[in-house]
Amino acid sequence: MESPYAWARREYAQLDIDSEAAIKNALSIPISIHCWQADDVKGLEKRESPGDGGGILATGGYPGTARTGVEIRSDLDAVLDVLPGAHRLNLHAFYAETDGAKADRDKLGPEHFAKWISWAKQRRIGLDFNPTYFAHPMAADGQTLSHPDKTVRAFWIAHGRACRRIAAAMAKALKSPVVLNHWVPDGSKDMPADRWSPRERLADSLDRIIRAKDPKIPKSSCLDAVEGKLFGLGSEAYVVGSHEFYLQYALTREVMLCLDMGHFHPTETIDDKLSAVLTFQKEVLLHVSRPMRWDSDHVVVFDDALRNVFLEIGRAKAWPRVRVALDYFDASINRLAAYVIGVRATRQAILYAMLDPTKTLRNEESAGRHAQRLAWMEAAKTLPFGLVWDELCDRARMPRGAEWLPLIEAHEERILKTRG
Repeated sequence: MESPYAWARREYAQLDIDSEAAIKNALSIPISIHCWQADDVKGLEKRESPGDGGGILATGGYPGTARTGVEIRSDLDAVLDVLPGAHRLNLHAFYAETDGAKADRDKLGPEHFAKWISWAKQRRIGLDFNPTYFAHPMAADGQTLSHPDKTVRAFWIAHGRACRRIAAAMAKALKSPVVLNHWVPDGSKDMPADRWSPRERLADSLDRIIRAKDPKIPKSSCLDAVEGKLFGLGSEAYVVGSHEFYLQYALTREVMLCLDMGHFHPTETIDDKLSAVLTFQKEVLLHVSRPMRWDSDHVVVFDDALRNVFLEIGRAKAWPRVRVALDYFDASINRLAAYVIGVRATRQAILYAMLDPTKTLRNEESAGRHAQRLAWMEAAKTLPFGLVWDELCDRARMPRGAEWLPLIEAHEERILKTRG
């Protein structure tokens, strides 16, 4: 009897698609998992007045929130143990562990992330990093790097520089370049009278961070990225770091542009933007998220928007030029299940793109046979993708389908429910 996968492999082969190569390549693409799903974007700082930089909101109160670095890493261990493929961890600066010592964000150093680096070594994964320009008294009015007060700007510039040094140290320790993504919440709730000055200040502040000469930061170890946004909480009318602003900044400063799936208009997708940006830029940072009516950061699922983004990458064979990272948070369900669902959906979309009949589609298109192209696009949707996904999970010795649920539920019973 022919095995289900052998049959699926033969079906794909009829369209000149090598499912063996697709499985191997799909497992090799690193997905950078965000640490902030585990604790609802709270961080590990102890602050009397946390402040609010705007734009960050995890809704829900499901029990079991991680409260310490040890608990976050324990949760991540449970998650990684059921995920096929290569992974990284994406850290924010306010997950520093100072062991009770006072160290504000402008004074952070690699030593405050030693436990994270040690854990990453043990897991044999790389790290990525983010300055935290929010949830701090110096960001209480929703302005940081574009602030009119020089003292406030100087604080955040020092924080950005410190984060670049930390990223370089992480890269050296783990022998893997670190993507350092800059997102700032700066903006205005209502229409401002002056849109120009804040943008001039933001550009100058970023230059002072990214262009600062520091022998401890080799260019190849710290890969800077800038992330735009349409609007945020408290910045509905005006965002200083808009998409247009960062597109120009990235091009003129030769840094990476971050495209977040949830940072555009609710009806706007980013699959078409990838080819436009990568025509001019070497690399793009992709933040995988799922907006619903607004930038709500829902758990990623295997939907059309996700598939279309990775189909665009796959059809251009742009895998080496796209850094894949996750950015979502849901506090209304088991946070570990949210992790697993989103990461596995992203890996599924990568595999789906690698099983696309691109050669057939392009041949029909170049011959002007557009009806035939559309017919093959539709036919590809019912190819036996699920059987190839199951084979990928088997090769990685990971659970198929939802077979991972009992393991996550056991972790909840044993650990999460003891957290109060």
